[in-house]
Amino acid sequence: MTTAVVTFPGSNCDRDCVHAVGDALGAPVARSWHKDHELPTGTTSVILPGGFSYGDYLRCGAMAALSPIMAAVKRFADAGGPVLGICNGFQILCEARLLPGALLRNHDGLFHCQDVELEVTAGGIGLLAPFDRRQRIVLPIAHGEGNYTADEATLDRLEAEGRVAFRYLARDAAGNGAVNGARRGIAGLLGGPCNNVVGLMPHPERRSGAHLHGSDGLLLLRGLVAAGANLGEARA
Repeated sequence: MTTAVVTFPGSNCDRDCVHAVGDALGAPVARSWHKDHELPTGTTSVILPGGFSYGDYLRCGAMAALSPIMAAVKRFADAGGPVLGICNGFQILCEARLLPGALLRNHDGLFHCQDVELEVTAGGIGLLAPFDRRQRIVLPIAHGEGNYTADEATLDRLEAEGRVAFRYLARDAAGNGAVNGARRGIAGLLGGPCNNVVGLMPHPERRSGAHLHGSDGLLLLRGLVAAGANLGEARA
């Protein structure tokens, strides 16, 4: 029952994720390279970490979405396997069409690196099982392209289906994220056949213990590992 952390050229948070899962949670973790065609043997959950895959050329996450490993990630997710995409990983999930919409340049054109307050809109569901619904948490962000967007029909469907996972508490008069312009304040989404795919812009691995000034993010990583353990038991 292993969490696979995928590294793309330009990933810079993969080791942080390995530390959070392996050391903070004490769970088995393995590294996977973007050129691999299969996930490591025994994989029960997957993390696509933050960073700047392929230097964010073309569009952030667009080239990484075509990496060989992503075919295996798609098969895993389509079969109900838990997948977590963080920051650039969220961008990759959208570009790979595992989640709808896209992440655009922040509305003010600036890179934002700061703590943000979030509402766990879909707490208690899938990977978010450790959270209470509407629970408020604080996680760090570090992105220049976190402005989530989708057409109105898609946004309405996400809302109706309860697939908005996280929402920025600070919103402008139009209801968009104050920090980056994200439509309807969306900071993260649920997807997959059984809400087994989560993408979010904030970094849970950077708030995963007292040495990182809080453990709000550890709850999400714990939910990922627990969902993977359940998957492993079901397949045994």
